[in-house]
Amino acid sequence: MESNPKSYHHGDLREGLLEAIRSLIERDGPDKFRIAEACRIAGVSTAAPYKHFSDRDEMLRGVALRGMMRLRDAMRVAVEAYPPRDPRRVAGLGKAYVDFARSEPGIFRLMFGLAESHHSDDALRRVSDASEALVERVVAEHIGADPGSDDVRLRAYALWCFVHGHCFLTLDGKVDPHKPGVEDRLLALVGDRMLPAWEGADRNPSGAA
Repeated sequence: MESNPKSYHHGDLREGLLEAIRSLIERDGPDKFRIAEACRIAGVSTAAPYKHFSDRDEMLRGVALRGMMRLRDAMRVAVEAYPPRDPRRVAGLGKAYVDFARSEPGIFRLMFGLAESHHSDDALRRVSDASEALVERVVAEHIGADPGSDDVRLRAYALWCFVHGHCFLTLDGKVDPHKPGVEDRLLALVGDRMLPAWEGADRNPSGAA
């Protein structure tokens, strides 16, 4: 037990522990961090976490949730930087996703390693749904279609598949980081191909170029 635990206001202890766990996950990965070390970093007793979390899995879900919220917010900022139907808006959305994966690789892996828990956790599901809805809105505005249409959902899913896969290829060292500008051109190219110009666009996915 720590001999000199910090004095926390209500709610601060939970956030302090989650931040300590986040830093350890980035250093060691989600499977190797030790709760006792997180307590040492946060300056609390080893019994303190269990006043706020039932077990290790709940702690991990808390860290993943905050990561998903940061990613959602970064995507929103990217979207708001350009008007609807501006191609840079679509590329910027993808860039925000990739930049997050690069800046928080441990948390990014954790978020999707817990994917099977998303539908059983209300908070995780809400944030995930909000991010998905944001992509679908951008796609719908770009091609002038109903946000709830099957076409929009399919195109949004295709964009996500590409960017998500690119993130993991990047994190796994399969992408050459020494080619400046390639990624930006790649994101723009994918956006152009998957989201044709609004005027006269063929909205039938089976006929898309």
